[in-house]
Amino acid sequence: MSLDAFNKAAEEVKNLKAKPTDEEMLIIYSLYKQATVGDVNTSRPGMLDFTGKAKWDAWEKQKGMSKEDAMKAYIDKVEELKAKYGI
Repeated sequence: MSLDAFNKAAEEVKNLKAKPTDEEMLIIYSLYKQATVGDVNTSRPGMLDFTGKAKWDAWEKQKGMSKEDAMKAYIDKVEELKAKYGI
């Protein structure tokens, strides 16, 4: 998996013509974090941090996925969003 392709996808997702759904954004976020950091390495945010908890939970679901597989899944998801929302 090419780091250049991953970085290109990370830039392209910022330029979509319409905002993806919250669920799609959580998938993108979690795959990006898994590809760049690896397994979740922080404690779960407190009960009043709803956004932080949703992001943490999404990232936790990717646990065990290799960075390479996460990059591939991220690029595939960005391509899907580009087809759906345009760029």
